[in-house]
Amino acid sequence: MVPVKIEHILADLFEKWAGESAYLVLPLAPSGSQRVYYRLQGPTKTAIGAYNPNRKENQAFISFSRHFKARQLPVPEIYAEDLDQDVYLQEDLGSTTLYSYLLQKGEYFPDYLVQIYRKAVEQLARLQIEGGKDLDYSVCYPRDAFDRQSMVWDFNTFKYYFLRLAYVPFDEQALEADFQRLADFLLQADCNHFMFRDFQTRNIMIKSGEPYFIDYQGGRRGALQYDLASLLYQAKAGMPEDIRQELLEHYIKTAGQFIHIDREQFIQYYHGYVLIRSIQTFGTYGFRGLFERKEYFLESIPFALRNVRWILENAHLPVEMPELTRAMYHLIESKRFEPFDKIKGASSLLTVTINSFSYKSGGIPEDPHGNGGGFVFDCRCINNPGRYEPYKKLTGRDEPVINFLKHHSHMGDYLNSVFHLVNDAVEDYIERSFTHLSVNFGCTGGQHRSVYAADALARHLKDKYGVRVELRHIEQERKNWQN
Repeated sequence: MVPVKIEHILADLFEKWAGESAYLVLPLAPSGSQRVYYRLQGPTKTAIGAYNPNRKENQAFISFSRHFKARQLPVPEIYAEDLDQDVYLQEDLGSTTLYSYLLQKGEYFPDYLVQIYRKAVEQLARLQIEGGKDLDYSVCYPRDAFDRQSMVWDFNTFKYYFLRLAYVPFDEQALEADFQRLADFLLQADCNHFMFRDFQTRNIMIKSGEPYFIDYQGGRRGALQYDLASLLYQAKAGMPEDIRQELLEHYIKTAGQFIHIDREQFIQYYHGYVLIRSIQTFGTYGFRGLFERKEYFLESIPFALRNVRWILENAHLPVEMPELTRAMYHLIESKRFEPFDKIKGASSLLTVTINSFSYKSGGIPEDPHGNGGGFVFDCRCINNPGRYEPYKKLTGRDEPVINFLKHHSHMGDYLNSVFHLVNDAVEDYIERSFTHLSVNFGCTGGQHRSVYAADALARHLKDKYGVRVELRHIEQERKNWQN
């Protein structure tokens, strides 16, 4: 369904629920699925509108939400729904996720962040155990339990989209035997509680200092340990092992208030579920990163490999998995996915000049360094937010424009291709001690698409290579622009 039609349907649903018209229908940053989210705001009420063409997912999310809300669990209230048109309205929990706290933490893991995690694992135990009671598991999609079939799906994705595409040699029969033994072990755990399935920091909203949970439409019956493993071993969280241990103990203590927990047995299964969750995430990284070539997912692989190495060397699982262990150590020791040495980039002679410009006003900038070359990327093929009244006075640095470009254009795929091209040049220039590379992004007015693209590449090169970057927004600076 086209975005304009989705917005009209959501606006109509909002007016029926709120009794007032929405003066703001703002697209939010996209999720990793077909779901589309908007913030709708009227004079006195606000809501998050969702569009998802997968009716079964919608039914699961709405059913779970109403069940959890009735038990006073921290989830959004469902305000209204029109499943024939694949939309619903839910409570607006704000814009702050636990992931946004991680982005601000720097090199250390501060105490205030540990306290938020403590609250999150407390509420997780309540959701899984108390929320799982009398839950209608018949609405689960695609399966009502995290059973052997679910594990097989994850394992096959890992095998064919990660190991194969990463050129890891393995004996398929031996690997299959290892996995069946792992599944046999994991299914001996208590698997009769609600399993969130994707319990990670992007799905935990923080409102007034308290955690709230979203995006549990893939939930099903399963083991308590899986969701805890998902949270504490999230690849890029950078959580120190002593804090992981503290939060594990806090979760066990909290869960023990609701059911009997055998601590030693729980921890043994927990380490096994860390491994199966890692297998699932590697499959995702392989599909998104190695197959679809989306660099963001490749960046998480080194962190996930370190987590797996710790489990293999410290958990002492009672399961023989020689082929799986060998394959994982092959990946770890190959260092194929280790990040570029940023010290090498920062100490190189290279400076990358990145410009945004207007084809209409000034045209392609001249190269002042005498090389007469560099990249010029034409952003005019991207859907232009400047054609819509709400964005005319904004730029590519304003959140509404950023969300528009992420959600209503193919800017993500476009930049992914740009990054691959520029990466090769930067790495080559560093090796050859070149001093300069220019990259130019143009659009009609030099205000929205080119500004966003130039900013995105500047961040990418600094984060990945540590090289010097000179960033200019030519058309906006000509207007004495401040943003």
